[in-house]
Amino acid sequence: MGNDDGHIHAWEKGKRLRFNDHLIVSFRVPLGKARRRKGGFKALTLYDMEMHLPSFCHITTASMYDSKTMSVIPYEPGSYYVFDRVYNAFAELFRINRMESFFVVRAKQNLKFRCVKWKRKLPRNELGDAEIVFTEAASFKKYPEKLRLVRFHDPEQNRDFAFLTNDLSLNALKVANLYRNRWQVELFFKWIKQHLHVKEFYGYNENAVRIQIHVAIITYCLVAIIEHDLDVKMDTYYLLRILSVSLLDKTPIRELLLKAKGQNFEQNDSSQLLLNLEF
Repeated sequence: MGNDDGHIHAWEKGKRLRFNDHLIVSFRVPLGKARRRKGGFKALTLYDMEMHLPSFCHITTASMYDSKTMSVIPYEPGSYYVFDRVYNAFAELFRINRMESFFVVRAKQNLKFRCVKWKRKLPRNELGDAEIVFTEAASFKKYPEKLRLVRFHDPEQNRDFAFLTNDLSLNALKVANLYRNRWQVELFFKWIKQHLHVKEFYGYNENAVRIQIHVAIITYCLVAIIEHDLDVKMDTYYLLRILSVSLLDKTPIRELLLKAKGQNFEQNDSSQLLLNLEF
């Protein structure tokens, strides 16, 4: 699945890999000329590594705790879900385990547990690999079965990490690599914020905000599908610019992309609006 460079090149057949994180956006709601009120929202997103697309999105208020949204995620048996440290919600993690799915979550530092089984000989950069059970009553009530605690040293960052997983057989380096590849969902969020203007809203009530963020994610998905199906070898944003200035052009997309090669589609450049209107 992974190798020493920390990147995922293939995954086990029949298993889906999904990264979970929140897109957080704040904005100011105009209430009149004299005063403005600050608002915001969170978009819980599952990013599918096999499809390289978001597979689920749930929008909440900015004040909602991240771990509280885990209950709305549509978990699938046999899939892997990768979480950051704020998602140490053991009742929800145990629900994933009961569904015969797998999770990798960065462990908090104040865990109380006892080891029931551990590896004595560890490869380089592996600091620990043990099966544990919680000793704190509240945690054990929420997750009453064994977990695996993997401790790993990242030489690139010179930092130590600890991960919890319910997969008792996955190679420890692969567990660490799964978490390291969460940067891809961060790139997705960065792309959405930069190119689809989710900080600028046409309306400020809950329904208007939900519609606009969903439209932004749907737009990304449609562009990514075109990029994949037509095997387009160009930057995703450049492809988006070509499509956005050609919305009324009835030329087939593949032909349109061939025609557009070599043209410079700068942002807000109205001179590039080449239309082929046929009614």
